[in-house]
Amino acid sequence: MSKKIAVLGTGANGSSIAANLTQAGLDVVLIDQWPAHVEAMRTNGLQIDMPDQQLNVPVEAYHLCDVCTMNTTFDVVFLLVKAYDTRWACELIKPYLAEDGLLVGIQNAMTVDDIVDIVGPSRTLGCVIELSSECFTPGVVKRNTTPAGTWFGIGSVDESTAGREEEIAELLRHAGKVSMSDEIISAKWMKLVVNAMSLGTFAMLGLAFGDAMRLPGMREFALQCGTEALAAGQSQGYTIQPIFGLSEDDVKDTNRLLEKLVDKLGADVGPDARDAVLQDHLKGRYSEVDLINGLVVEEAESRGGKAPFNAAVTEITRRIQLGELEPDPSNLDLARKLMKN
Repeated sequence: MSKKIAVLGTGANGSSIAANLTQAGLDVVLIDQWPAHVEAMRTNGLQIDMPDQQLNVPVEAYHLCDVCTMNTTFDVVFLLVKAYDTRWACELIKPYLAEDGLLVGIQNAMTVDDIVDIVGPSRTLGCVIELSSECFTPGVVKRNTTPAGTWFGIGSVDESTAGREEEIAELLRHAGKVSMSDEIISAKWMKLVVNAMSLGTFAMLGLAFGDAMRLPGMREFALQCGTEALAAGQSQGYTIQPIFGLSEDDVKDTNRLLEKLVDKLGADVGPDARDAVLQDHLKGRYSEVDLINGLVVEEAESRGGKAPFNAAVTEITRRIQLGELEPDPSNLDLARKLMKN
């Protein structure tokens, strides 16, 4: 009997994964909070534009308000909402998750504890993702990384799920490459390190990846954000883990670890990729920066330290969200000024 799968949160990444799973013939429903997107998917299916092909996939899409009509349970729920929406989304879907089902948060930031708190450790798996995509038009996604260039890291957070990782890996291989991790929480922090260097940091400039990295002084600034994030993670006991399909040997050279990570990301997503936070700025929407750069600041300060580079990114992002600033390359100079105060 095939697994019943729900993809909760079908923005750009959720839609990309759901389209691949549906195209593979799996039993998938898509649940989202953007009404126009759901209606477009119902009418026209999902259009996924990739560098090498275009997919048009008929899908089974539902509004959030439709969940209460679902007289079924899901064997697997892939959660792809924003990190700050994790708790309510888990509460929403909890009654529909099978007793032996698995909920997998395919998200940025450190959301695993929230998921465990709501659905329990025996129904939670951790996941790290590398997938770049954009969605500005309902029903249409621009996916920058094809399945061949997409990567997932999967791991248990409790001994009760040991051995079940392959159940999820088998599904996600339809959407990208999959690695297993024995240290998935540390791996998730490694992704947060990369996000601290790239998401809010590049988005405050209003630039795509390639243009941001070419801005004088930006690479050095980003690496300092990563240095602070790495130190904050190590102070909590997190270890250096390979992500993005890198090997253990690739991350042993700690003198160039951050450079390797950001360069690998750039090579995979391409120079024209607009990250999730920049998309949030363009849409006038709250971003995850408080739970990425802001979390680095909180962790550093909780141990008597400071993270001035991440604090500057967090503050500039706050001002952008309030409408006091626009994303602009000049914000790099502003960040430097904030750090001097």
